[in-house]
Amino acid sequence: MDLPRDLPGMRGWGRRGGVARPLTLLLLAPLLGALLGSCARKADTFKPRIVVTSPDGGGVGRAREFTIRGYALDDQGVTRITVNGKSIPIQPGSRKIANFAFQTQVPGKGATYLIGAMDAAGNKSVLEVPIRVDGQPPVLKATRTERSGNLIRVTGVATDDNGVTEILVDGKRLNITAGTRVDFYAETTGIYADLEAVDSAGNRTRLRAQP
Repeated sequence: MDLPRDLPGMRGWGRRGGVARPLTLLLLAPLLGALLGSCARKADTFKPRIVVTSPDGGGVGRAREFTIRGYALDDQGVTRITVNGKSIPIQPGSRKIANFAFQTQVPGKGATYLIGAMDAAGNKSVLEVPIRVDGQPPVLKATRTERSGNLIRVTGVATDDNGVTEILVDGKRLNITAGTRVDFYAETTGIYADLEAVDSAGNRTRLRAQP
C-alpha cells in the first residue's frame, strides 16, 4: 500500500528519501559529541617540571665553571630543553624524565640561568636558577677538647656565609642541621680527633684537635 505524501510528520518522504540525510545526522550527533568530549578530556595541559639536582646547596659552586645537572619531567615527553633561550642536548633515555647537563660560565660572583622545557603538546615551563661562586672555605674551631682514658670529647663550631652542610669527626659524619653556624659535640677514641667542615659549595676545612 502506498503511503500518502501529505500525512503529518511524513512530509518529505519520497523516492529520493529526503528525510534520510537529516536522520543520519541526528543519529551521528551523539557519537560525534562523545568523540569530541573524549578528545577534550585527553588534551595535554600539563607543563613540564624542571628539577636541578647538582650542584647541591641551591646553586653555589666553588669555581666559575662547573656542571649543572637536572631533569625535566612530563607525562607526554619532553621535546626540547633550553638554557637562556638556546637549545641543549637531551641525554639518552626516557623523554618522560629528560636528563640534561650544561657547563656554566659565571662572570664575577654570580649569574642567573633560565632553564626552559617544552613537551610534545607545546606546553612550556621555565626555571630560574641563580648561581653564586663561593671559593671561601668554612671557619672551623674546636672550642673544647677533653680526654678520659682513651676517649676524646670534642666541642666545636663551624661557620660559613653560604651554609655549613657537613661536620665529620675522624671521617664519620655527624647528624647536624645545616646552617651558617653549626655547633657540634662528638666523642671519639685515639690520640687526637680529626675534624672536617664542608660548606654548600663543597669547600672543606680540616682541623686536628688534641687534648
